[in-house]
Amino acid sequence: MKSRLRKYIGSFGLISMLTVAGCAGSGSSGGETASSGDTTTGEDVTQISFIHWRGEDVDAFEKIISDFESANQSVQVEMNTYPSEQYQSNAQQMLRSGSVGDVFAVFPGSQFEIMKKAGLMADLTEEAFVSNFEETPIEVGQVDGKQYALPYQMVFNMPVYNKDLIEAAGFDEIPQSWEGFLAMAKALDEKGIAPIAIPAADIGVGQFMNSMVMNNSEDGIFEKLGAGEASLTDEWWVKTLTQIKELLDLGYFQDNPLGTQQDAAMALVARGEAAMLATGSYHMSSLKELNPELSLDLLAPITVSEDQKRYDGIHTATFMLAVNENSEKKEAAKAFIDYLSQPEVASYYANETGQHLTVKDVTYEDESLQNTAYWLSEKETRFQPRYMITNAQVEKAVLSSIENVLGGASPEEAAAEAQKIVEENLQ
Repeated sequence: MKSRLRKYIGSFGLISMLTVAGCAGSGSSGGETASSGDTTTGEDVTQISFIHWRGEDVDAFEKIISDFESANQSVQVEMNTYPSEQYQSNAQQMLRSGSVGDVFAVFPGSQFEIMKKAGLMADLTEEAFVSNFEETPIEVGQVDGKQYALPYQMVFNMPVYNKDLIEAAGFDEIPQSWEGFLAMAKALDEKGIAPIAIPAADIGVGQFMNSMVMNNSEDGIFEKLGAGEASLTDEWWVKTLTQIKELLDLGYFQDNPLGTQQDAAMALVARGEAAMLATGSYHMSSLKELNPELSLDLLAPITVSEDQKRYDGIHTATFMLAVNENSEKKEAAKAFIDYLSQPEVASYYANETGQHLTVKDVTYEDESLQNTAYWLSEKETRFQPRYMITNAQVEKAVLSSIENVLGGASPEEAAAEAQKIVEENLQ
């Protein structure tokens, strides 16, 4: 594989003297790359910039970058990572000059729409490496039949749970109704265990929202909301907020959910003080690092009766890899994506980071990945509803209504306030 890629890079004739624009964030490179203060990397070397928000994946990417550079002497990769909220807010501005983010990751939904409208993503439709990905998951990176971004990760955006705690509470199987979910939460609470830890202070409430709305609303509901054809004051959203309020009032979240950050919420689960972490599969590996004895799986609260259930959980094809349209190093950037999409490389990344991927022929050796692989084929999952909100201000209003409920507002008041903001933005 390495010799083939060396030839692949060489065919582009990438020989140049480059100027590297430094940028804030946590930077790294797998090879002898110039620091952010340097202006050149020397003759015969092209340096590309790779930016993303997955700080927890830096070690894995550093190894991949090192191997890539060893196989491709004419290219070096400088990686910078940013907190996800900062990345959401500032990535577009960073990419405009073309000097940063030759390869960049983009969120599905509103950020993808913003990047597309700004003309920041190069058309990858005809690139051979597109065929290295599964066809269905990468549709989220397509517009009008053209491929602008390639989702790398297949994430399940629903709570991770401690199997031993759930079983000790008397539940060998996860309840498939709202009544059953409440009964399970009550059993955990009576044992002094917080049923749900939600890191609302930094990760936010968006992931938990996906599970809660999954069976309460029809497919396409947020597209209708964005078109003015549905309202947050309708029954589907008021019911969702009401159920979140019910969990709050019953004491089924940890203390002070709005003030709890990711690390604190993860620690509660790792110590066995909380049964569920209301984020997603991307935190399973980190939880295992905190406590290797944990036995983990995934669940989504079923908010309807068992006979009304349509979906078992939530999935997202995310961490979408794109090439900056303003970059002068597109061919080197594409070669790096090609390398990331090789099965051997993707398998290493998957097992090191605990991520299911969209790349074909990935081999999962990580125990947590093996134990949850059945979600890829055996469960009926819905694409993350939150990412179907393409207006950033509308998305903020939706999430704020949940935060307001967690802060004590009534579901009806929170829904009405959010809908007012939605209507203002749609106008």
